[in-house]
Amino acid sequence: MNVQAKVSKRYAEGARERQEALCCPVSYDTTLLKRLPQEIIEKDYGCGDPSSYVREGDIVLDLGSGGGKVCYMAAQIVGNQGAVIGIDMTDEMLALANRYKAEMAEKLGGDRVDFRKGYIQDLSLDVGALETYLSENPVSSASDLKALESWKHEQRQNNPLVESNSIDLVISNCVLNLVDEADRKQMIGEIFRVLKPGGRVAISDIVSDEHVPEHMKADHHLWSGCISGAYQEKEFLDAFADAGFVAVGYDKWDTEPWQIVESVEFRSVTIVATKPSKSGLVDKGHSVIYKGPYNRVHDDLGNFYPRGERIAVSLRTYRLLIEGPYREDFIGIEPAEEIDGGCFCLPAGTVRPASASKGACHAGASKNACC
Repeated sequence: MNVQAKVSKRYAEGARERQEALCCPVSYDTTLLKRLPQEIIEKDYGCGDPSSYVREGDIVLDLGSGGGKVCYMAAQIVGNQGAVIGIDMTDEMLALANRYKAEMAEKLGGDRVDFRKGYIQDLSLDVGALETYLSENPVSSASDLKALESWKHEQRQNNPLVESNSIDLVISNCVLNLVDEADRKQMIGEIFRVLKPGGRVAISDIVSDEHVPEHMKADHHLWSGCISGAYQEKEFLDAFADAGFVAVGYDKWDTEPWQIVESVEFRSVTIVATKPSKSGLVDKGHSVIYKGPYNRVHDDLGNFYPRGERIAVSLRTYRLLIEGPYREDFIGIEPAEEIDGGCFCLPAGTVRPASASKGACHAGASKNACC
């Protein structure tokens, strides 16, 4: 089965006429919907609301942006200092999104949304530019094919569709399951590439409670309907952790399945994750205390934290735990006097003595913490 072609055909139909079978009930922020054209609202096919994770000033990338609904919602949140990029491979969906671009720019007081044609598993390749090249340089021989591959390589290197380390938040709404399984490792690697260090992921999608049988995967109607291409629930988390993300977890989990097919339950979830920074792996004398309630927890960087112990951490880990997604679970303790301990080489779980931070600020101890 040519997954890409089948999916694009199904969603081209969805751009022309609403497809009820592609809809999963979602409650969106009605204040953000008020400014949106009704056609975009009606022809949206999602299973969650990743716009709720957008922050003011964010540069947001929406994978499989469709008619632009979530992009235009996100654009209201990011404000004048932010921007939203929508990536989609289906001409009809891009046409729908762009049809209202000028109208939405006027409503928002600025043009903050940019829709680009591309494949979400290859965010370096500008498919719009590729199609222009092919129209001017049709491939009819081996030498033409070689020239095309050379052009694609140069384009990816010098003019990628999405630059590396340029995005604050990657979102997607019921699209990752549509990508061919052979391309998924590359897809998540591309998400990692384009995010800035410290960048976030918030992806709503469908997962299955058990592995989907092969005969169901071969059914193109079930696949393009966001069913048989679903990740198994644990493997969805593992895919992001294996790509190098940290703080990977489910932030939303529907209690009831969206559909049950041949006893396999398919439900809507939202996964969150963070791209760790490469800088700050130095010892400045910081430590953290895991508040509980568990006896001990481990993070994705190989560290562990017994409940109540003052554990020595690098500056990078300190910032991740106190400012990032773990911040509700830890108390951060700055050194009384910052040290220059060089590269952080202490074994995981090393206890920092209380004498190292007498009189220092304790962050995250309460809502009124001083730092």
